[in-house]
Amino acid sequence: MKSTGIVRKVDELGRVVIPIELRRVLDIEVKDALEIYTDDDTIILKKYKPQMTCAVTGDVSEQNMRLADGRIILSQEGAEKLIEEIQSKMNK
Repeated sequence: MKSTGIVRKVDELGRVVIPIELRRVLDIEVKDALEIYTDDDTIILKKYKPQMTCAVTGDVSEQNMRLADGRIILSQEGAEKLIEEIQSKMNK
């Protein structure tokens, strides 16, 4: 993670302004959705890409697989879990 050296204050409504320079570099436009993650005491904002969210694990990655004509998105881990569950149900 890189430090930008930019510091912003939270306003009375809990909002933080993302500087235009960062929005340009990260291709964040007005009305774009951002995902909010936390890691201990760190807040991470990421441009929302709903089409690449694994249906099983919730992991977001460009490496996730599109299946069933794009209706199902699975990560490697999600696919393995799904295969195991399907096999266990079919062996009963």
